[in-house]
Amino acid sequence: MQAEQQQYSFEVVKWFTYMSVVYLVVGTGVGVWIAAELAWPDLNFDNPYISFGRLRPLHTNAVIFAFGGSTLMATAFYIVQRTSHVRLWSDKLAWFTFWGWNLVILGAVITLPLGITQSKEYAELEWPLDILVAAVWLAYTFNFIMTLSVRRVSHIYVANWFFLAMMIMVTYLHVVNSLAIPVSFWKSYSIFAGVQDAMIQWWWGHNAVGFFLTAGFLGIMYYFVPKQANRPVYSYRLSVIHFWGLTFGYVWLGAHHLQYTALPDWTGSLGAAISLAMIIPSWGGAINGLFTLSGAWDKLRTDYTLRFLVVSLAFYAMSTFEGPVMSAKTVNALSHYTDWTIGHVHAGALGWVGMVSIGAIYHMVERLWDAKIYSVNLVNLHFWMATIGTAMYITAMWVSGIMQGLMWRAYDDYGNLTYTFVESVAQMHPYYALRTVGGFIFFLGALVMLFNITVTIRKAATNPANNMAHAADI
Repeated sequence: MQAEQQQYSFEVVKWFTYMSVVYLVVGTGVGVWIAAELAWPDLNFDNPYISFGRLRPLHTNAVIFAFGGSTLMATAFYIVQRTSHVRLWSDKLAWFTFWGWNLVILGAVITLPLGITQSKEYAELEWPLDILVAAVWLAYTFNFIMTLSVRRVSHIYVANWFFLAMMIMVTYLHVVNSLAIPVSFWKSYSIFAGVQDAMIQWWWGHNAVGFFLTAGFLGIMYYFVPKQANRPVYSYRLSVIHFWGLTFGYVWLGAHHLQYTALPDWTGSLGAAISLAMIIPSWGGAINGLFTLSGAWDKLRTDYTLRFLVVSLAFYAMSTFEGPVMSAKTVNALSHYTDWTIGHVHAGALGWVGMVSIGAIYHMVERLWDAKIYSVNLVNLHFWMATIGTAMYITAMWVSGIMQGLMWRAYDDYGNLTYTFVESVAQMHPYYALRTVGGFIFFLGALVMLFNITVTIRKAATNPANNMAHAADI
């Protein structure tokens, strides 16, 4: 392991890995707070800086870009070196990526509570930060591509293809959606307007989910599941079908966010049709991951890291079935603008992205620091807290969302609405409270993870001789 540390550029990977856990705690903490604000509105204390409207974009940016982005950068730099048998092409570019990305996050933490925003979902940051994001992302992408170009093996492992698709797509999605005319240092207006702006926004917005939060994390899945299970990928052919199906399909889906709007009807229908077709490659990928465990299912009794990875695949399968169903016009008429959408997003975010990231991080920590995890029991505790917290959250939102949809479309015999909007809000309270409890349990699990990993790293720093004794077991 020590020789490997010298062979590869792992120092920057270590920093990204640790910061991803820190951002998981911060992001989920903010999420719990704003969930509590919806259940008990007095918690905003009439302070605009901590109101739901200000903190909600901070939460999404923290969990998607701070936690998710740091995890993607840690794993991509780790995997590309291990699978290509070379060091990163440029250590300087890697460190620029690290400090630049954290500067973006710091900018978000300052500007979003102040209300400095473009008001575009998942693209809230104003133009100076957008430019910095583009510069950092290009450095990240270029370093990855150049590392692949100097690889010592002819084959490009499938995980790297998913990372590459994610990097290229996110580059032009971010640039096009963020095109704006600055009117001051912290204010700009999009060059698009009306329905064109909406379409461009959801072309980006759904692919922030489809490429940033799916393709990239599938790259993580295709490396860490076989590694942790000590089994080859079940089907290489299926992984190729999964890759091309996903890469082709996702770019078409944005229109399903705009059913029953000013968007032309045929566009929404096309988005829905391709969304439904996406079940096939998505489930193919989930099955590929689960079948990789053939002959190794007994490991789930003792390998808690593998449990995270396997459960993430179950949530991936569920989310990629639920999303297409919700895109269909008849279902969308009930689900849109309700908490059902929030439940769906968090089934993917907590269940799929969160779980696969946590499993990958636990796997990497032991190998990056040549040390066994401080407490396996705490990993097990974290697994159950994450699973129970996610289940409580999404169940509360499913029930709440379907109830909202039914109450809003209920008419009496005279053609009047049966319920006022205020009545529907009052009915949501117990579910919002339950959502807060579920989120809080997930947050506590993240705190357990941070403690466990921090102690592991500190022990690794103080007991290098002990690490070497365990290195052979890792």
